[in-house]
Parts: sequence; C-alpha cells; structure tokens
Amino acid sequence: MASPYTFTDATTAVKAGLPLPEAITHLLSSLTPSECLQLLDGDTPFYPGLRSILCDRYNRRPFIHGHIPRLSIPGLRFTDGPRGIVMGSSTAFPVPMARGATWDTRLERRVGSAIGREAKAQGANFFAGVCVNLPRHPAWGRSQETYGEDPVGLGEMGLAMTQGVQEQHVMACVKHFALNSMENARFQVDVQVEEDVLREVYLAQFRRVVVDGGVAAVMAAYNAVNGEWAGQSQLLLGRILREEWGFQGVVMTDFIFGLRDAATSLRNGLDVEAPFRQQRAMRLEKALEDGEVSWESVYEACRRILATQVRFAVETEEASQPPGPEEVVFCAAHQELAREVAARGTVLLKNSQLLLPLEQHDAISRIAVVGRLATVANTGDKGSSQVFAPRVVTAREGIRAAFPDAQIDVADEPEQAAQIVSGVDLVVCVVGYDHRDEGEYVVPALKENHALQELLPPPTSAAEEEMLRIIQGTAGDQTDSAIEVGAGGDRASLRLRADDVALIHAVSHHPHTVVSVVAGGAVLMEEWKDEVSAILMSWYSGCQGGHALADVLLGRVDASGRLPVSIPTDESHLPDFDPAASSIRYDRWYGQHLLDRMGVPAAFPFGYGLSYTTFAVDGLQVSRCGQNEDHLQVQFEVRNTGMREGRFQAQVYGRPGLEDFPTCVLLGFTPVDLAGGETQTASIPVSLRPLQRFEQGKFVLPQKEILVEVASFSGDPDAIRASVML
Repeated sequence: MASPYTFTDATTAVKAGLPLPEAITHLLSSLTPSECLQLLDGDTPFYPGLRSILCDRYNRRPFIHGHIPRLSIPGLRFTDGPRGIVMGSSTAFPVPMARGATWDTRLERRVGSAIGREAKAQGANFFAGVCVNLPRHPAWGRSQETYGEDPVGLGEMGLAMTQGVQEQHVMACVKHFALNSMENARFQVDVQVEEDVLREVYLAQFRRVVVDGGVAAVMAAYNAVNGEWAGQSQLLLGRILREEWGFQGVVMTDFIFGLRDAATSLRNGLDVEAPFRQQRAMRLEKALEDGEVSWESVYEACRRILATQVRFAVETEEASQPPGPEEVVFCAAHQELAREVAARGTVLLKNSQLLLPLEQHDAISRIAVVGRLATVANTGDKGSSQVFAPRVVTAREGIRAAFPDAQIDVADEPEQAAQIVSGVDLVVCVVGYDHRDEGEYVVPALKENHALQELLPPPTSAAEEEMLRIIQGTAGDQTDSAIEVGAGGDRASLRLRADDVALIHAVSHHPHTVVSVVAGGAVLMEEWKDEVSAILMSWYSGCQGGHALADVLLGRVDASGRLPVSIPTDESHLPDFDPAASSIRYDRWYGQHLLDRMGVPAAFPFGYGLSYTTFAVDGLQVSRCGQNEDHLQVQFEVRNTGMREGRFQAQVYGRPGLEDFPTCVLLGFTPVDLAGGETQTASIPVSLRPLQRFEQGKFVLPQKEILVEVASFSGDPDAIRASVML
C-alpha cells in the first residue's frame, strides 16, 4: 500500500514548483471523511475545553483546530489579541485605540511584527487580533480593541497590523465580520442597514485588509445583519466575501456562540467552528446524511483550510531554528516598542500657558500623583484580549523613574489629594476607566439569552453540569476564571466616575495640574475641562505606559498623538444606543460626520491634538496617480516653525459637496518628522474610494469636482485647499 500524501509532501511539492491547488487535491485525497470533518472545528471536546478556561486561564496555550498527526497537518493554532499575545506572559502593547491615535502605519506594522514573533515563539501560527470594527457609538464596550471611528484609518492600520504579523510567519485573522459594535446585545441584536451604507461605511475597512492586505483569515461576528446571523450569512460570507472579494482564505466563527446552524454556515462559506468540538460535532454528520448540506461543501472548506496552512508553511520556512520564547517574549526591544507606541499615541488636548513640556524639570522637587488609577496596572479589559505581561509600569512608577530626586506624594481620595497638593510643584491626576467600566461583556450570556442553550452539548457528568451552571450564571462565585464574570460591557456613562470628577475639582486650583485620562474611547469632559491646565488622553497604554506618560510630560517625545475619534460636548450629539437592543438601524451618521450634519462643534474634533511646536503648510499640489483613476497624489510642503523637533500629522480630506453625504471625508494621512526650523516636501497617495457611492451594484464617483485639503484635524480652519477636476 502506498504511503499517504502528507502535509510535508504538499509543502515540499509546492516549493519544487507544483501548483498549490494540485498539492491540496493530493493531500485532501489522503484524508478520511472523519478527518475532513475534524478540520471544520476545534480539536478539544467542549466541556474539557471550557474547563481549561474556567479553571485555568483563557488561551494560556494555543486553541488548536484541525491537527491531523497522521498526515502531519499542524492545524490552526490560535492565539487571541489584539493588544498583544494572550498566551503565556507576553508584551502588553497599548490597545489599538491608542495605536490608532499614533496615525502611524509604519509603527503599527512594527507592532504587528513583534506580535507575530511572540506568537510564533510560543507555538501559535494564527493570530486573531486584527480588529477593524467601527465604533459607531463611544459607549461600545470594546472600542478599545479597534483603531478609531473612520473607515480609512481602520483599514490602513488594520492593513499594517496584518502585514506585520504575516511577515513574521503567522497567519493573521481580521475580525469581527461585520457590524459588530454593541457588546451587551452582541448575541441577539439584528443590525439593519441599507446596502449602500453597508458597503461604503461598515465594510470598507474589511475590504482593504482582505482584498489589498492578503489576510489569511476572517472571523465572523456574533450579531445578525439584515436578518441573517453573521456567522452563516449568505450576504456577508457567500456573496460579498467569497464571490465579490474572491477571498479564498479561512473563515471561522467567533467563540462558542458564533453560528446557529451547522449546515447553513458550511453552505454559506464558513469553514471552522471555534474553538471546541460543539455544534458541528453534534449535528453535521446527520445534516450530511439528510442532504441539508453536501460533502462538496465539506471538501471546499477543507481545501481552503489546507491551502492556507500550506501556503504559509511554504512562505515561512526558515533555514535555522526560530528563536525560543525566552529570546523573544517580553524582550527588551518589544518593551521599548510598547513604550514608543504609548508615547506616540498620547494626545495632548489642552495645554494652558504652555505648561507642557516640563522644560525646567530639574527644578521640580515635589510632585503629587493622584487618582485611584495612578498606582494600578490598567492595560484594558479582562476579557479575551487580556495580555498577561510579567510587569506593568504604572503612572506613579514612570514619574518616579523620570524624577528620581523629587518627592512623590500619592493620594487616591479627593480629600487626601486636596491636602497634599499644597506646596507641590506639579499635580498629575490620573482618572478614567478600568475593566469594570468597559470591555468585553462576560456576564454569563445564557442567563440573559436562553436560546443560546441549544447551541451547547448536553452535559454528561456532574462536573460538566457544574461548568454549565457557571456560564449560566447560576453557580455563584465558585470559579477563579481569568475572565472576570460580571466585568466589562458597554459603558453606562460617557463621563468620568463621580469620584474622579471630585478628585479633579479637589486639585484643579493648583496652576500646574495635568489630567491624564485613561479610557478606550471618547470621554465627555465638559464638567471639568476648563478647570485644569493640561489634559492628556492616555488611553490604556500597555506595559510601559507609566514611562511613556513621563516621556510626553518631559517632551522626550513630541506630543504627536491625534484623536482617532471625535469627542462631543453632549450625549445628545450621538446616535441612538440601546445596549439591550434586539434590533437597531445603522446609517452613515455618527461621530464627526454626525456633528457636522447637526452643525454643532465637537469638544475635540476628529484628528485633533496639540504639539510642542508649530507648523506651517503650503504649496499644495494634487495630481492623478498614473493611470489609476481611483487615486490621487497629494504633495505639499510642511515647515516646523518652532525650535523643537516635532511631528506634523498630515491629514488629507476631501469635500465632495454632495447632499446626504458627509461634508469632510478622510482620504489619507502620514506623519512628517521635522527638526526645529526644517522644511520637507511630503507626498501622500490617497484613494477616492471613500468619496464613491455604491449604486446599482458598483462604486461610482458622482461628483466631477472635489475640494482636497491638507489639515491638522477635521474642520481645521487653517487647512490648505485645492480644487480638483475628476
């Protein structure tokens, strides 16, 4: 009997020149029907897998899908993200919202490369941490996991992350496809959306990562879209992703509740149920017997799964053994990168009397560092994206290191803070949120949505019944799960906690008060912003956040972060948001575009941020990019008119002049670093796609003339402009 054709044979043959489809046909012919079905879900039975999460830790080791030892098929070895590798004790980078505030795709690609290295060193080959969902409303609990409110920013940063991860030889997975931007209702909500809005706004960033980025995998969302569950949607998976975009990579579910019908999901293009053996293990064989789905659908999914693994194995072969975890994970270079990103993403929103940077820091002998968040490790929520870094530098520790000779006084409560600020040279007030205020909604879903019961295998032992009670929320506090039950969810308020506001009031009389706001998205500041000298949006800043805060305070890094979201003055200037909704309608009006439509100013507009120097922009020229009708080349001169080095965050906007369409649309961006007094010519290729309308099945540019501007933020009155005939 001939030896079976193995995964190793396939990779060897492809490297020797055999077309990939032929190699996959040979490999697939060696699999038994049972092994084919094994490729379509996780390898671990449901309740033992659930025990590993509840009684040990989420994703301590890879979740493995489709490992076939007989044929040396490695399977998809999953690690979660996106602020770093969830497995092991990895580097906690700032959350993506903070990285979006850098407006720096090159920096994000470096982060992706570091994450890819840490994944590979710990035995994973699949990173599910490219999150490009659009936060339509800042109350969304997982806004921190995405890059901002604009499709162009989301697409470019997601593309950079994908390229960085995959250049380090790990498959990247973009998520959650699509319209996933409500946390508490994610297992029940049906998002209604018109097709033109769907294509133009909510899918644009996914298209950039899938079509242009070559991402290996797509994770479907929990919610429904126009009446179809996203994990089995013919519109999203079959028509758009597979047929129109030509995606031949792997499509997988979100975990446990990611599909509602095993046969329908397979027919419509979903390949893998994650992370355990669950609904497909229970129902797919019978569905095949009954003709609800064909074996050809099974083989199509298997071909995609195997082809993706073989392609990456061929592309990632190395002449030498890859470095071990001790050389890569939480290494000094990655910690330094986390520090750089945190500093670059910090947004200076206010700087009265030019308090910052602290030029005369040697004269500062006593500092009050106040706030309950100043002394705690606070890197984001404690759901599936939590990274267990070996050490986190707090705000107090970072300031202590930056001012080694100064006296550092610490206080949590307003009364105590009011007492210690008398006589200090500087007050740093750290306020904001933690995992209890926002994040992944980990209140047991079954307690609130009994329909999900049908998606779970029936328990067969007392131990399994106990685990079921835990996720139902009926077992009390008997579990020590790393995913904290009762934490997270959509925000109850967009304002700071009352005790944080009281703290600010207690110290704001000091003329040198800096407020550092920690959050995953927009925070309303109207009740206190006029009382303090300086405001920094610090986000969840990762394992080196304390050092990064000090770097910005001292001006070691220019204040170059810019808001990737708009911050309104009032909740009434936001779209409707019901965290318990079963149905909701999405349109194109949210964020800065909604503020513009309403004619109300933002507290801080999209793209806004202050620098430690000043810039002048001139000489705008706009031309076609060769024969590419969808792209323009935008060239201009930027001069640093100050004496300090600084970073100008160039933002290119288009003003299409259309009815029922945003007035100011982001087209592209790039950071420009300049020494004091230096002038540079900058050039940005931008796409016209954000100005196109989806009509009669295709994108068209309805206007013949647009106004192009280079600005410092959306609506910048000092922007330079040029009219362009198209």
